[in-house]
Amino acid sequence: MSSQKGNVTRSRPQKHQNTFTFKNDKFDKSVQTKKINAKLHDGVCQRCKEVLEWRVKYSKYKALSKPKKCVKCLQKTVKDSYHIICRPCACELEVCAKCGKKEEIVIPFNKEPETSDNTENEGSNHRRSCRRKEDSDEDLDAESDLDGEDGDTQACQHPVSCRGSQKRLFQ
Repeated sequence: MSSQKGNVTRSRPQKHQNTFTFKNDKFDKSVQTKKINAKLHDGVCQRCKEVLEWRVKYSKYKALSKPKKCVKCLQKTVKDSYHIICRPCACELEVCAKCGKKEEIVIPFNKEPETSDNTENEGSNHRRSCRRKEDSDEDLDAESDLDGEDGDTQACQHPVSCRGSQKRLFQ
């Protein structure tokens, strides 16, 4: 018997051989599973990264429902599962956000994706505001045309990003 005390060698091979690998999204096609599979584990050391990847691979990773308390600043700012230190504290102290040890960080925290998302939103907001301006300018132009005066049409500062301003430039 393999569980006997002192018996360290097996006399037979493994009974059930694994013929295919486990797929964590084979039956679970939910949005949460897709988010977990797409998550980038940054700000952690190599060992913690491997642990988190193993949890994701075998459907053991559980996302946080609300932020946890950071052990350094004592604020509820930890938004990543299994982490104990928030992003700003981990960046400042240059430690792993999961284990808290001062080891080499494999993928450092990156601020660029957040800012790129913001710039895309700013661009779309800018387009909306330019369209609103154009609508109000067109109303003013129509009123000034009725008075017989020639109104100056103002083009947007960003003609490439605003569709309506291109029409004005060619008129």
